[in-house]
Amino acid sequence: MANETETGRRRAARLFDVRLVIGGLFVIYGVIVTGIGLFDSPAELAKAQGVHINIWMGLAMLVFGLLMLLWLRLSPPEALPEPGDETDTVPSDAEGERPSDAVGEGPSDADGERPSDGGENLDRR
Repeated sequence: MANETETGRRRAARLFDVRLVIGGLFVIYGVIVTGIGLFDSPAELAKAQGVHINIWMGLAMLVFGLLMLLWLRLSPPEALPEPGDETDTVPSDAEGERPSDAVGEGPSDADGERPSDGGENLDRR
């Protein structure tokens, strides 16, 4: 059962990996552009000064997409953490308090209240 859960989390991590999206799109577009380049008319070749630009760019896009997919295959992403797993939390300082640079936190007075500047310290550029 635990192995099935691990496999499912790995699939979910791979599904959301940007290399899959980029590689897949470049492969699809590379095939389309290469196919268009195979049927270029002489007028289109004259515009490109005799260079089969659609074929070359389609092949380049195809190779790039395949390299992205190969990179995903050779270096798969780590499995997503289980829900409720506390390993990805913000580390606390030595006294067990939240760090003062966390979102929403700031300097405070001795009584635990935040100091009020009364709106006097606003940047006016």
